Amino acid sequence: MNPTGVTPDRLDRPFHDPLLDRLFPPLPAGVHWGLERMRAALEASGNPERAAPAVHVGGTNGKGSVASTVARVLREGGHRVGLYTSPHLCSLTERFQVDGRPAEAGELEAVARELRETIVAHGLTFFEAATFLAFHWFARKEVDVQVVEVGLGGRLDATNVLVPEVSVLTNVALDHADFLGDTLEAIAGEKAGILKPGVPAVTAEVDPGSLAVFRRRAREVGTVLTPMDPRTEIRDLRVGHDVTAFTMDSATWGTLELRTPLVGEHQAWNTALAVRALEALRPPLRPGSGAQVLEGVRKVRWPGRDQIRVVDGTEWLFDVAHNTAGVHSLVRVLDGIDLPTPRIALVGVLGDKEWDEMLPPLLTRVDGAVLTQPPSAPEARRWDPHEAARMAQEALAGQGEAGPWIRVEPVFETALRAVRESSAGGTAVVTGSCHTVGDALRALEVEPFPDEST
Repeated sequence: MNPTGVTPDRLDRPFHDPLLDRLFPPLPAGVHWGLERMRAALEASGNPERAAPAVHVGGTNGKGSVASTVARVLREGGHRVGLYTSPHLCSLTERFQVDGRPAEAGELEAVARELRETIVAHGLTFFEAATFLAFHWFARKEVDVQVVEVGLGGRLDATNVLVPEVSVLTNVALDHADFLGDTLEAIAGEKAGILKPGVPAVTAEVDPGSLAVFRRRAREVGTVLTPMDPRTEIRDLRVGHDVTAFTMDSATWGTLELRTPLVGEHQAWNTALAVRALEALRPPLRPGSGAQVLEGVRKVRWPGRDQIRVVDGTEWLFDVAHNTAGVHSLVRVLDGIDLPTPRIALVGVLGDKEWDEMLPPLLTRVDGAVLTQPPSAPEARRWDPHEAARMAQEALAGQGEAGPWIRVEPVFETALRAVRESSAGGTAVVTGSCHTVGDALRALEVEPFPDEST
């Protein structure tokens, strides 16, 4: 764990988007953890984060799925909802949404111009500046509620200036270990930093060690943590190509038979946790009927998460799995639904991820794989796909697995073309990072957030 509180500026580098330069002035080169700059900048500009109640969503995996589900159900209840997430897939505007629509670039630019002097004066880093912009933009748009995803960790994350209506902790997995700690308990401690005195909290964490850390922190700050165990609270689970259906009981709306377009058992967990978070809200934010919950869950959109789209007769499965836990969730999806063969994977992982652990389970589920370099990946975080291929083949051989054919093609456009040709009539699986999925979506001209009216 980095004890200095200063990390290289590489954790939330935006994908190449000309909008970035128009939004913000040159920013400090490092990600300097701490809340002092954010608090000072917000106070100097009228504390826009207090303009509307908030739901704060932290954890390792599933944060965006939970946040987008909560936001969509709140919309169904008639509320105007701001949703702030990170990172983005294809455009920086995806991070800033009101009622399911990404912000207009020109509108963001106008607000950012007014904030520029404050951003410079307080030395905000990229993520701090983006979060600062989000709070101001939501206030200008007069949202009724803001659903905010934690960027990294929790305790020192820029979003942790919020005092929300409910805090949500999805789970804990080993990710960003060099910044958050190299044990689940250490990482759990950072995640639990979003818990606030008197603010109800919910979690779907089932690991005893991590859950104990969450409980201890809740006692320390003086709040009630309500854990749920999806293994026992979810029943009649069914996973299909474009739906995950299950039943759960709620104290507020009785028995709910839920259907979400987010695919996978893990998305049932995320959806169930979102329902528990909605239950923890007080009226008038809490949905007034189970019908609103069912309809909101049914309509949720969160692209790039086990998302299946047909392009030119081939099924493409896009999943941003970027750590070992994420890959295991993807593997369960591949095992659980009947996708046409051949299954060919396009894989691009960042160099600071545990790709040596991620690749073997994925490769045993596909017929072939092309390892590549996503062009939007920052130079400092790029992996060596040749070395990855060699180690993956050795690992599979050591496990007695023949494995699929593996091709290394560092040029992304060539790799994408190879996957298109090899998977014709079958399934192309794009995974490894948000960069890989975002670059593929752009190249295939697939819009992550199409207009809901079309």
